[in-house]
Amino acid sequence: MITKNHKTRQLFDKAKQYIPYGVNSNFRYWGDDHTPVITHGKGSHIWDADDNRYIDYRLGFGPIILGHAHPVVTQKVCKAIQHGTTFAFTTPWEIELAERFTRMTGMNKVRLSNTGTEATMHALRIARAYTGRERFIKFEGQYHGNYDYVMYSTPGVDAEKLGPRTMPRRVKGTEGMPNAIRNYMISLPYNDFDMVEAAVQCYGDEVAAIMVEPIMGNVAGVMPKPGWLQHLRRLCDGYGIVLIFDEVKTGFRIARGGAQEYFGVKADLAAYAKAMGNGFPVSAIAGKEAIMAVVEPGKVAHGGTYCGNIVAASAAAATLEILETQPIIKNIFATGQELMQGMDEILSRAGVPHVVTGVPSMFSLLVGRDEIPTDYRTYCANDFELSTELLGGLIARGIMVDDDPREPWFLCAAHNAQDIAETLNAFEDTVKTLGVHAKKQLALAA
Repeated sequence: MITKNHKTRQLFDKAKQYIPYGVNSNFRYWGDDHTPVITHGKGSHIWDADDNRYIDYRLGFGPIILGHAHPVVTQKVCKAIQHGTTFAFTTPWEIELAERFTRMTGMNKVRLSNTGTEATMHALRIARAYTGRERFIKFEGQYHGNYDYVMYSTPGVDAEKLGPRTMPRRVKGTEGMPNAIRNYMISLPYNDFDMVEAAVQCYGDEVAAIMVEPIMGNVAGVMPKPGWLQHLRRLCDGYGIVLIFDEVKTGFRIARGGAQEYFGVKADLAAYAKAMGNGFPVSAIAGKEAIMAVVEPGKVAHGGTYCGNIVAASAAAATLEILETQPIIKNIFATGQELMQGMDEILSRAGVPHVVTGVPSMFSLLVGRDEIPTDYRTYCANDFELSTELLGGLIARGIMVDDDPREPWFLCAAHNAQDIAETLNAFEDTVKTLGVHAKKQLALAA
């Protein structure tokens, strides 16, 4: 069990003196007594300020695909930056990256940016410019970044405020946004074939894009129903709508070509980030030649001082080379499958209702019910008290997962058989301690 935390708490108290809530992203705040302060990582492990070691399944919310501080990636970046970092001109590293990127994804053209938020924001702008339309469709519980257009009906909003399923409300995910901006967005439940078709029939000539996370990366890895993504593709083709895949989490993590390869559905535009740089800050907007052609100087704005900087471009080039030439994702799937199966067996033996969702490189565990969620509303019916108890017990035993059950478990190439065995031992110990609350849930389920 993790018992030392004096240095961590001391450092966090200092952080709060200068940084609001001691964190530079609200998602990192776990409360004054529990927010970690991490000092370093290597492979599949991270260490906090008290030198407590954790097996890391959070992986920075998913970017770490090869392992922390991967030597090949780090060495390429170190070598590249000896000659500078930012020139505001095209560099050989950007060209190397773009060539490999388009080959792996099957997209015709790519532009680099810095964050997933930037990538989806620019994709939406490009779709509007290409179609000459302004509205777009977004699905409840999907998170596409931290900008006003998409911060409605995001993960974390009260599902009871979403209104009737057949007449969804657009619920603010944050204060500080103009109310009128919600009028550009049509909000719908995920995986609802009839509702999206009805919306397109009603508003099709006003809709520039359908933006979708192929797997709900911020709602427990909820999967698309069979035919769902194909249905969106047909609707977009029929009404001249741009289909945007938000591959910020799925890109280069569930297949070399991301969700488009995994599910066999081609998007018109896609946003990438996270795994493409193994933790270095880099993202991309990619798409079909005709659509990307609108990104013309003097016509559609795309840019940024740090877009394509040497650090990001060299890191992404090194990461994608490894992912393209080695069976990294195949190996991660094998390791992840072993972990998923082990947890399923432990919970089944303990008689705890549960479901495991997602894919082996990016999966989630929900306890308290045995019904597989298909959208945000059905996800919100789960027992979050029991899930939080389970996750807290794992963290206390040195298994670093997110304390919020919405966030998937992520696997990387550095996770090995020893990590899985240690994790399953800690998992079984934690399940045994669930005790009274778990029995209460079983009684209610019966």
